[in-house]
Amino acid sequence: MTQTQDHAFLGVAQSATGRRWIGPSVEEDRLSEAMAQTSDMPAPLCRTLVRRGVNAEEAAGFLAPTLRDLLPDPHALRDMEKAAARFLQAVRDREKIAIFADYDVDGGASAALLMTWLRAMDLPATLYIPDRIDEGYGPNEAAMKQLADDHQLIICVDCGTLSHGPIAAATGADVIVLDHHLGGETLPPAWAVVNPNRQDEDGALGHLCAAGVVFLMLVEANRQMRAQDHKGPDLMGMLDLVALATVADVAPLTGVNRAFVRQGLAVMARRQRVGLTALADIAGLDQAPNSYHLGFLLGPRVNAGGRIGKADLGARLLATDDPAEAQALAERLDQLNTERREVEANVREQAMEQATTRGIDGPLVWAAGEGWHPGVVGIVAARLKEATNRPAIVIGLDGDEGKGSGRSVSGIDLGAAIQRTAHEGLLIKGGGHKMAAGLTVARDQLDAAMARLGDLLAKQGAADIGPADLRIDSLLMPGAASIELVNQMENAGPFGAGAPAPRFAFPDVQILFAKQVGANHLKISFGDGMGARIDAISFGAMDGPIGPMLLQHNGARFHLAGRLEINTWQGRQSVQLRLEDAVAAH
Repeated sequence: MTQTQDHAFLGVAQSATGRRWIGPSVEEDRLSEAMAQTSDMPAPLCRTLVRRGVNAEEAAGFLAPTLRDLLPDPHALRDMEKAAARFLQAVRDREKIAIFADYDVDGGASAALLMTWLRAMDLPATLYIPDRIDEGYGPNEAAMKQLADDHQLIICVDCGTLSHGPIAAATGADVIVLDHHLGGETLPPAWAVVNPNRQDEDGALGHLCAAGVVFLMLVEANRQMRAQDHKGPDLMGMLDLVALATVADVAPLTGVNRAFVRQGLAVMARRQRVGLTALADIAGLDQAPNSYHLGFLLGPRVNAGGRIGKADLGARLLATDDPAEAQALAERLDQLNTERREVEANVREQAMEQATTRGIDGPLVWAAGEGWHPGVVGIVAARLKEATNRPAIVIGLDGDEGKGSGRSVSGIDLGAAIQRTAHEGLLIKGGGHKMAAGLTVARDQLDAAMARLGDLLAKQGAADIGPADLRIDSLLMPGAASIELVNQMENAGPFGAGAPAPRFAFPDVQILFAKQVGANHLKISFGDGMGARIDAISFGAMDGPIGPMLLQHNGARFHLAGRLEINTWQGRQSVQLRLEDAVAAH
C-alpha cells in the first residue's frame, strides 16, 4: 500500500481546517529522486513533474510546451470543415454577420476572437449578448428572429447546442454553433454545430472552453485560405483571449489548454490588446500576468458586466481597438465588480446559513432565496462547494420561478445530473458541463427537483466524499524557498484547474510576526531558527480557525502548508507563501 493511501504527511491526520495532509507516495518519491539524479533540476520541481505524470524523458518537452506540438487537428471535431467554409463564404461575399455570445468571460472572449479576426479582414460584425435577467442564458426566439432579419450568418459562441427552437426561428439566416456545453440526444437545426461535448464526439477534446473551439475554427479557416493562396489574420496574437477564457471558465490546464494559457500569457505581457491593458492597469496588475491574475483579477472584472451590469461590456472591452473606449469600459467594469462583490457577500452569508441549517452532509448542498441576484448565484455556489467539498446549487427566486447555478467537485458530473432532471420534467430547463451548470425551476417544484438531483448525485458517490485531503507535493525549508526556485517551478505551469500549483509544507517553524490585515486576512512572517525568514498571507483566515490560532501563537511552533509565489512591492520582489493550512507541531 502506498504512503498516499496509508500515512498522514508529517503525521498531520487533522489540521486546523480539519484535513489530513497527504504527501507523495513511495513510488512518486522514488521516481522524483531518480529524475533529480539524472537531471540538473531541483528536487521540488522533479516532485511536481512526477505528480503531473511526467517521466524523465518527457520533462524537457513538458517544461517548454509548444502549440505546434499540442494543437489538435481541427478536423477532429465534427462539422468543423463545414463551419469554417461557411464562415469564409460570408467573408468573401461580404455578408452581414452577427455573433450571439454568452455573457461570461468565455462567451465574451469567443466573440472578441471572431470580431478581431473579422476586423483584420475589414468586415465588421454585429455583437449580441443576451441580458442575464431579461433573456437568460443562450439564444432566444425573439433575438434570433430579429438577427435573422438583418444578417445572413449568425454565429452562436459558448451557447446554442440545446437551442432547437431559437435556432429554428432564425429563418433566412444560416446559424453556426461553436460551443462546449454538454449536448443532447439531438442537435438543433443549425448549418454546423462544432462542440467537443456533442453526444457523437469521443470527448478527447472535451476539456476545451468555447474560445478554444473558436480558435480551432479560425485555424481551420486560415488553413482553407492558404489552400486558396490567401493569407489569413495572425492567430498567435489572439492567444491572450484564449488564455483568459480558458482560466476564467475553469477549464483543466492540461494538453493543448496548457499551451494556450502558457503562450497566451506571453502575448498578454506584450500589452498589445488595449482592452486587457486598460483592465490590467485599473486592477493594479504591475507585473507580467500569470494564471492567478487571469482567474482572480481580470476574469471577475470582465464578468462583472454580464453579472450585474450591461451584458456586452466585457466582450466590447476585449474586442475594442480604441484606447479611449477601452479606458471607459475598464473603469465601468471595475466599478461594477466592486458592486458585485457587495451583492455577493450578502447572498453568500444568507446561503451559507440556509445550507448549514438544511445540512451539508448529503450529496448536494443547496440554498434558494427571494430576489437573490442571478448574476452572483454561480459565485456563491462555488463558495459553498469550496466550504463543504460537495456539489452546490444556489437559486434566486423571482415570482413563480427560480434561476440557479451549480458548481461540482472532481469526479461528480453535475451537468449530466441537471440535464437528466430537466429531461424528467422537474426542471424547466437546465444544462452545462461536469463542473458547472445552470437551471431554471418552478417554485412549486423546487424541493422535489433538489431531492431528485441529490439522488442522482448520490449514485455518483457525492454523499461519500469526506473533507478534502490536502495534498502536499514536497517538504521545504524556509532557506530553500528562493525566487529562483519559484521561477523554476513556474515552468511546470501554468497552474489552475486540473493542474494545481505545487503545495509545500514547512515543518516545525516559528511565527516571527503576525498581524490581521483588512477585514479578515492574516499576514505573518515565519522562520526555522536558522536565519531564513518568509512572509505569508492567508486570505479570509480570520473567518476560520487558522487566523486566531496563528495570531495568538504564544511562541508555539507550527507546520505550515501553502503555495509559493513572488510578491512584487514597489519594484522589489520577494518570495511569499499563500498560506492554506496549519497545525501545531508537537
